[in-house]
Amino acid sequence: MTDSCAAGGLRSELKRCSMARGCLQGVKFLMFAFNLLFWLGGCGILGVGIWLAATQGNFATLSSSFPSLSAANLLIVTGTFVMAIGFVGCIGAIKENKCLLLTFFVMLLLVFLLEATVTTLFFACTDKIDRYAQRDLKKGLHLYGTPGNVGLTNAWSIIQTDFRCCGVSNYTDWFEVYNTTRVPDSCCLEFSEGCGLHAPGTWWKAPCYETVKMWLQENLLAVGIFGLCTALIQILGLTFAMTMYCQVVKADTYCA
Repeated sequence: MTDSCAAGGLRSELKRCSMARGCLQGVKFLMFAFNLLFWLGGCGILGVGIWLAATQGNFATLSSSFPSLSAANLLIVTGTFVMAIGFVGCIGAIKENKCLLLTFFVMLLLVFLLEATVTTLFFACTDKIDRYAQRDLKKGLHLYGTPGNVGLTNAWSIIQTDFRCCGVSNYTDWFEVYNTTRVPDSCCLEFSEGCGLHAPGTWWKAPCYETVKMWLQENLLAVGIFGLCTALIQILGLTFAMTMYCQVVKADTYCA
C-alpha cells in the first residue's frame, strides 16, 4: 500500500514537472523571439545613428548648451541601450537564468519609469521648458556658419527651408547674429545665393519655434500612438520576463 502511494505521488510529481517544463518551453520561445526583435530594433537604431554621424555630422544639433545632444548621438545611445537590454533578455531566455531574467526585468522597468517621469515633468513644466528652449535656441543662432558647427548650420537650414520660417521667434533674431539687416539664405521665399541680404519682403516671416510647435501639435495623435506602442512593447517585455522567471522557479521546484 505504501509503495503504491509512493508510486502515485511520484507520477504526480513527474506530471507536474512535465507540465511546468512544457509551459517554460512555450514562454521561453516567446521571450527569445521578443528579445531577438528587440535586439534587431536596437541594431537598426544604432545603424541609423552611425550613418547620420558619418554622413551628416552632428545633424540636428540646435542647442548651444548641450552640443552633444544631436540626433545622431541620441540614436547611437538609444540603439546601444536597446541592444544591451535585448541581449540580456535573449541570453536569459536561452539559459533559463533567473539572475539575467531579473536583470532584464529591472533594466526595462527602470527605462519605463524614467520615460513616465520625463513625460510627466514635460507636461507639468511646459511653460518653463518653452522659455528655456527659445532662449537656448537664440544663443545657438550665434554658432550658425561657424567652424565646427556644421550640424547646427545644416539643421537650421533644413528647418527654415522645410517649415518656411525664419529665426526662433522672429526673422529679426538673425540681425543680432550678423549685426546687420541680414538673414541666412535658407530664410528666402525663393532661394538664391546672397538672397539673405535682400529686403525683408523676400524672407519667410513665420517664427520657427511656433511653426515647429504647431506642426507637432497637429501630429500629436501620431506621437501619442508611437508613445503608446512603445509603452505596450515595454509592458509586454516585462510580462514575458516575469512570467518566464516564475516558470523557471516552478520548474526548479517540481523537477528538483
